Amino acid sequence: MPVKVTVWSENYHEPREEDVRLRYPDGIHGAIAAGLTERLGDRVQVRTAILEDPEHGLSEKTLAETDVLTWWGHMAHEEVSDEVVERVQQRVLGGMGLLVLHSGHYSKIFRKLMGTTCSLTWRDAAERELVWTVAPGHPIAEGVPRPLVIGEQETYGEPFGIPEPDELVFISNFSGGEVFRSGCCYRRGLGRIFYFSPGDQGHPVYYHPDVRRVLANAVLWAAPAAGVGDPLQNAHTPITW
Repeated sequence: MPVKVTVWSENYHEPREEDVRLRYPDGIHGAIAAGLTERLGDRVQVRTAILEDPEHGLSEKTLAETDVLTWWGHMAHEEVSDEVVERVQQRVLGGMGLLVLHSGHYSKIFRKLMGTTCSLTWRDAAERELVWTVAPGHPIAEGVPRPLVIGEQETYGEPFGIPEPDELVFISNFSGGEVFRSGCCYRRGLGRIFYFSPGDQGHPVYYHPDVRRVLANAVLWAAPAAGVGDPLQNAHTPITW
C-alpha cells in the first residue's frame, strides 16, 4: 500500500510576495509534494493542505487518511487553531509520522510535542550551507552526499532550544561560521518525528535534488508500520523499521 502523505503549508508568502510566488508558483507545499512524487512515484499518495482551507485542511477525516504529515510554517504560527494542533498531536501519538520543516520549528505543534521553546538564532545573508551526515547508517541519510551543498540559504545557528534528539542525522555549518543541528529525529508515543531545517521561502531549496532525497527518505522512515490508531489503545504495539 502506498504511504499517504499530506503536505501542509501556511501559504502566507506566496499570495503576498511576488518574488516568492515566482520562485514557488505552485506554493511551497506544491514544490514539496512534487518532490515526493518525483522521488517516490507510486510508493506514495500525496495531497496538499494550507492554512486557509476549512479546518486548515486537517480535518479528522483527512488526518485519519494520513500516514505522514509534513509541516511548513513561518509567519502565521499563531493562526493555527489549538483544536487542530491537539488533533495532530493525538494522531502523532497514535503513530502518524510528522516532518517539521525549516521555520516550522516554531510551530505550535512542534513546540507542543517537544515541550521546549524551540527557539534558535538566525539571519538571512544568502550564505552557503553544508549539511553534514553524522549518522551515515540512518535510513534518512541513504544516498545523501557528504556534504549536501546548498548554495544560498537562510542561516540558522545554535543554541537551538530543543530536547536532545533521539537520533541526530545531520549537522549544518554556514559560510558565516554558524553550526546547527539540522536533521533531528524524535519519537513521541507511537509516532516518529523528523525536523529538517533547510528550506526557506527566499531561496529555491525545495527544488534541490538532494533536499528532495532527504524528504523522501524521511517520509518512508516516519511512515507507521501498522497504521495509525488511538495512542492509548496502541500503547504496547511495537514499531519496527
